[in-house]
Formats: sequence, C-alpha cells, structure tokens
Amino acid sequence: MATSKERDQEHGKGHLAMNTPPIVSPQEWEAARQQLLVKEKALTRSRDALAAERRRMPWLAVEKKYEFDGPKGKASLLDLFDSRPQLIVYRAFFEPGVFGWPEHACRGCSFGADQVAHLAHLNARDTTLAFVSRAPQADIERLKGRMGWKMPWYTIRDSFDSDFGVDEWHGTNVFFRNGERVFRTYFINNRGDEAMGSTWSYLDITALGRQEEWEDSPEGYPQTPPYKWWNWHDEYAADASLDPRWIKVLENAKVTLNLND
Repeated sequence: MATSKERDQEHGKGHLAMNTPPIVSPQEWEAARQQLLVKEKALTRSRDALAAERRRMPWLAVEKKYEFDGPKGKASLLDLFDSRPQLIVYRAFFEPGVFGWPEHACRGCSFGADQVAHLAHLNARDTTLAFVSRAPQADIERLKGRMGWKMPWYTIRDSFDSDFGVDEWHGTNVFFRNGERVFRTYFINNRGDEAMGSTWSYLDITALGRQEEWEDSPEGYPQTPPYKWWNWHDEYAADASLDPRWIKVLENAKVTLNLND
C-alpha cells in the first residue's frame, strides 16, 4: 500500500516550492479582506445589473412542435414546463458514442448534474429544470438511480438539440410559457454553464429573475419580499414561509440581510 507521503505527492499535496502570499497579523489580514471586499461587492452589483439587462432581452417565439420521451411516455416542449411558466433545459450528453456510455454520462455533464440544488426551491419560483439527452428512457432512469439525480430527464426525439445550439456541446436554454405559446428567452453554454447549479444561478438567467422586490425588473413582473418566501424543501406546499416566527427572524436580521449594502 502507498504511504501517506506517497499519496500526498500523487495528489499534489507534497511540499511544493510555492510562492505563497505573506503571513500577516490579524489586523493586516482583516484590512486586506476589507480592501478586496470592495471589489467583490462591485462584482455582485455588476452581476445584478447584468441579470436586470437579461430580463429585458427580446424573446424568440418557438413555433416548431418538439417531441420527447419521458417517464410517462411522449411529451411536448410545453409538457416539460410541468404547468409552470418558466422552463430551464440543460442538454446533457448521455447516449451512444459519448465517453462513459452506457455506464455514465459525459464527465462534464455529470459534474454539472452533481451541482444541481434541490428542485423544490426553483419550483417555488414557478420554474422547472429539466435535462434532455438522446439516450432511451430506460438508460436515463438507470443512470439517475445510480448517481442519485432527481431532476426530470427526457429523451430528445427530433431536432431540438440542433435547433437550439446544443447538438455538439452542452448548453442551457431558458423558455417562458404564456398559455400555449412558448418563447426562448436566454441561452448560455461553454464556461457560462460551469457556475450553474444553485437556485440563484438558475433564477438569474430566467425571464422573471429571482422575483424579489429589490430587483430591477420591468413593470408588472411578479415580485415578493426577499427571504420571506424561503422554506424547507419539504414544506413549500404548507406555505410555512409565512410563519410569523420566520418573519421575526428576518426582522431581527435586517442589517445582516441588507441587499443594498
């Protein structure tokens, strides 16, 4: 068996000749942190402004009818919304010819799938996340069971992937449903996909955003007070987010939770 030292060297944990930053006092460290914090807050505000601009992007009507296979049989693009107004679709590569088949999906797509937060929080903001691939449903269900993934995952049956720029590489498309009409509102791929997975990263690329009052959104967009809608993922149906005890917690933490800071 390899020794601890050998394992450290194998994984790059040995004594390397690194040019590390200086070692400083607690006061100097805090001063450096505060200096960097100014830039970090500027980056956060810039990200908020970009999301606001994204919410004002023009929409593209989806006129073509697309068909998928799902756990319950054939499904249309409209069905993928699961009765919610917003849909995020990630094109994952799991099919013959992809490295890892048939035991695994693409390593990169699998990495992304492992990052997906609990879907109840997205659903609470009227947003559905779905994965699509060309693998048959039996293989998809087997893979989901092996990897512990819970997101709905459909089989592409037509030109959906090539029509939406995800036939040769992964990517995330965002759609909005107005009655029976479907619109493409955003698309992100390449390194833009690497940060996806959190509830916030997904909501920030949707047409409606996080739907909180502090956001700069077009007039008439749905918005509620921040934080108050949060809930345990198994209690959204009970609407326990309106529990007066939770409201009191927020009132007592106004300074800490100041979004304009």
